[in-house]
This record gives sequence, C-alpha cells and structure tokens, in this order.
Amino acid sequence: MHRLQRAVGLCILGVSMLTAAAIWFGIAENNQNLVTTARDGSAFGLWHFFYNTDPPNARIIAIALLFAMCFASGVASLEHWILTRSRRSHDPQVMPLAPKLVMAATRGQFAGPITVTVLIPAHNEAARLSATLTSLAGQSAPPDRIIVVADNCTDATVDIGRAAGVEVVESVGNRDKKAGALNQVLKQVVPEQSDNDLVMIMDADTTLDEGFLEVARRRFTDDRALMAVGGLFYGEDGGGVIGQFQRNEYLRYSRDLRRRRGKVFVLTGTASLFRPRALRTVAELRGKTLPGPPGEVYDTFALTEDNELTLALKSLGGLMISPSECTVVTEVMPTWRTLWNQRLRWQRGALENLGTYGLTFPTLRYWTQQLGISYGVIAFAAYFLLMVAMVITFNNWIWYPFWLSVGGLFVMERLVTVWRGGWRARVLAASLFPELAYAMFLNAVYVRGVLDIAFGKRAQWGGHNPPVDDPLAVPS
Repeated sequence: MHRLQRAVGLCILGVSMLTAAAIWFGIAENNQNLVTTARDGSAFGLWHFFYNTDPPNARIIAIALLFAMCFASGVASLEHWILTRSRRSHDPQVMPLAPKLVMAATRGQFAGPITVTVLIPAHNEAARLSATLTSLAGQSAPPDRIIVVADNCTDATVDIGRAAGVEVVESVGNRDKKAGALNQVLKQVVPEQSDNDLVMIMDADTTLDEGFLEVARRRFTDDRALMAVGGLFYGEDGGGVIGQFQRNEYLRYSRDLRRRRGKVFVLTGTASLFRPRALRTVAELRGKTLPGPPGEVYDTFALTEDNELTLALKSLGGLMISPSECTVVTEVMPTWRTLWNQRLRWQRGALENLGTYGLTFPTLRYWTQQLGISYGVIAFAAYFLLMVAMVITFNNWIWYPFWLSVGGLFVMERLVTVWRGGWRARVLAASLFPELAYAMFLNAVYVRGVLDIAFGKRAQWGGHNPPVDDPLAVPS
C-alpha cells in the first residue's frame, strides 16, 4: 500500500506530461513555417507599440477546442455513469449504502423525529470556540445536543465549553489528533442512535449561517436514502490580501458546487452531517473492504480524514449532497507559511487517499481531477516560460489582439465568479496578475506534494492557533 501511495504522484505527473508533450508535438508539426511580423502602432501619439493581427492557425485552435470538449464531456459522462451505477446497485456486499438498498431496508419504518448531535473537535481553540457555539445557539432549528471534543488542550478551551453550558469530553491518551479524538467520542454516541439521530462534525473555527441546520434537517426528512450533508464554506473577513485570495478561491469553489446542484467533491470538515447508519457501516468495514483500523469511523492513518471519509462513503454507495443553503464561514490562514502548510497537507492527503483506495469506479472522478490539476500546472508553467522566452528573443514586446481578447474573457470569468464577494473580491479578480501569482503559489504547493509523496518524505501536520489575550473573552 505504501509503495502504491508513493507511485501516485509520479503516475499523475507522468501522464500529464505525456499529454502535454503530445499536444505540443501536434501543434509544432502544424506550425513549423510560422513567421511573426509586427506592425507599428500608437495611441494618441503618446504610446508607441508593436502589434500583430494575424490569427492563430485554425488547425491549432481546433485541436485545442476538441481536446477541451472531449475531456469535459468525458469527465461529465463518467461521473454521471458512476453516480447512476451507485444509486441502482443491489449488491449489499459491495455497496451496502446504495439508495435502493437503504430504501428497501427502511420501508415502512419510522425512526423518530430528526435530531442533531454536534461534535466539535477542538485543540487549543479558546480564541474561536465561543463564536462557534454562539452560531449554533442562533440556528433557526438549534441542535439537540452539543459536545466539545477537547483534544490535549492546554488553554481555556474546556472552561469556555463548560461555561457555555454544553457537554465537554476530553480525549484520553489520544495521539491521532482530530480523527483519534472523534473516534473516541463516536464510539460512545453512535451505538445509541437511530437512523434519524444525525451526527454533525463541525470545526471549532467555523460559524454556521442561521438556516444551515433547518435546511439539513429538511433534506434528511425528505430523503431516507441520504447519508450525508456537507456545507459550502466561505472565508472569514480579515487577513489582508492573503485573506482575500482565499475568500475568492472559496467563492469559486462554492459556485462550482451550486452549479453541480450539490454534488459533493468532499464532505468538508468545517461542517457536515451524517446518518448513524453511514458511520456504523464505515466502522464495521474498516480493515475489510475499507482501509483503516477496524471499528473506527475515521482512518487515523489518513492525513486528510474528511477527504478519506468521503471516499469511504462513496465507495459504499452512500448518497450525499451539499445544498446551496447550507453555508458556513471558516478561518483563513493569516500568513503564507501557514497557508503553505495547510494546502500541502490537503494536497498530500488527497494523493495518499487515492493511493490507498486505488483505481476504482468511485475514485475515477478524483483521479481525473488530479490529472487535470497536474496538466494545468504544466500548462501554466509553460505559459510563463514562453512569456519569458518572448521577452528575451524579441527586441520589442508584441501585442496580439486575438490573445488580448481571450485574456479579456478570462478576466471577465474571474470577475463574474467572485461577484457575490463584494468590491474587494471584484477589484482583486479584475487586476488579474495578483491572482495569477496566487495560482502559481498553489501550483508550487501541488508540485511539492507530488514530489514529497513520490520520494516517500514523511508528512508533517501544519496548523494555526491564533493568540489569545484573554482566553475567557468572547471573540468579537
């Protein structure tokens, strides 16, 4: 298994490089006699420049468009086929959480009214826990039970939870961080629950929008086969420019999920709800058809436990959604160093999870996504290298109206996709180059993650806990 995980990074990067090389070869073969001729131009007699109005080779444009359309339609068709296959499965040995099987098993049964038990894993979260608990108390349909899972805390996290009147359970001898602490409490909570007694896992640095739980309860009430509901997350205010980069990124991610009508990529750890049936099934199959220690809900060996649990549920045929009304506000990383550590853990964890599960029908979408990211990294780097080569090769900068118009469409897309974020998000998106630099930063994280896993470097956890002047004070 470890050898397979190490091969994932090189496999994805190698396939992407071969694809890029094939496209490059196809373009080069049809572009050998291209001669660049520049014309003189001026604007209002003040700015003199060179430009070229020759359009690109039509064959090259056709190849690029055909490749993009085939890739997009192929991924969409593949995902639709996999989802349909999972929903129609009748095999309890392969997909015991498939909707048809769950509906048949629960037909004519009433498991009682929907209840919600919230588990909040917290390691030294004194600065943010009060705001999280306040958002739960302010829900239009408040939870029935709240448990703060205090894991090896050395600050006032435990005191704040008890002062707020919620249950506090301290982990015992836990060395497996968030996943280990949650496993200890889930072993106590889940066995006593019926199918309608939902479990919500919520980060201690997250606040829910007022109607989150009301919408989630309604979704579970309307669909007995639904196994999990995830949230759409947005970045908190503050953090300067680096905070705005992350808010824009999260806005685009949430927009993509809304356009997918809630089809889940990952059940985010910021806030997700689960049926006990789903959690019990995962725990029962750990060490058998699923990776991880037997009897545990979370795989304590996974670097990104939320992504791994998503793959586990999908592998079992579980139905899950992220409704557009279920939104949360989560922490943004305040420095480049903490952002690097966070994203490296996410990327490294995603690759390791794919290596653990291998190439299966439920993971095909994720393999394709990683290939797309890898190809994008190569294409983006090639673009900047070609820009540098152009500056070095030509004595003067040459403007191409065709590519300027394509760039204009790109800027418009960046602007439209963050429009809901307000004027700061729009200004940053319209300026283009800062976001391109941020994209290069994320690409560097991706490459580092691929190299680390390929060469077997030991994974490190990165984290951020904000300073607390007065641990008992309620954050504003």
